[in-house]
Amino acid sequence: MPMSMPLHARHIPNLITGLRILLVAPFLWLLLEKHYGPALALFMMAGVSDALDGFLAKYFGWTSELGGLLDPIADKLLLLGAMLALGWLNALPGWLVALVVARDVIIIGGAVSYHLLIERVIATPLLISKFNTLLQLMLVLAVIFHYGIRPLPIWLLTGLIQLTALSTVWSGAAYVWQWGRRAGRRQRVKTGIDA
Repeated sequence: MPMSMPLHARHIPNLITGLRILLVAPFLWLLLEKHYGPALALFMMAGVSDALDGFLAKYFGWTSELGGLLDPIADKLLLLGAMLALGWLNALPGWLVALVVARDVIIIGGAVSYHLLIERVIATPLLISKFNTLLQLMLVLAVIFHYGIRPLPIWLLTGLIQLTALSTVWSGAAYVWQWGRRAGRRQRVKTGIDA
């Protein structure tokens, strides 16, 4: 029963997330040194730890505000770091890496602006954003596998790149649209135009 667990057990998901953050530096070093096999192993280990801490937090109710903050940071550091490293190695096209970075900058900038100018932001990932993250993960895995384990068909890599680009633009536009409308509504309520 979750109630009978010791209080310190609640910190296990955050500890796992912290360890995942610590994996980012060695993973990126291995990737940049083109040690693709070990890099792939660390990337998969990070993925398993992400699933594990999420399961523990939800199943036992070991959620916390810190965990809600650290978990997406850990995921973003790993995934964005991988995209940047693969772009540096010319394993991914520069335009795709720039697109992914631009989307994240726009979303983070918009969230900070909304938080400072309108009200506190409660992050709720959109379905298209989750799909975009999944495609980015699949692309990173496929590219590392392609260079480190066994070459994959070019059509598969090209298709993943194109789908990732499309979902990146779509998810970025969806966030801008959603939060723009929400900001407009709040502003109208504040000025008394809307009830």
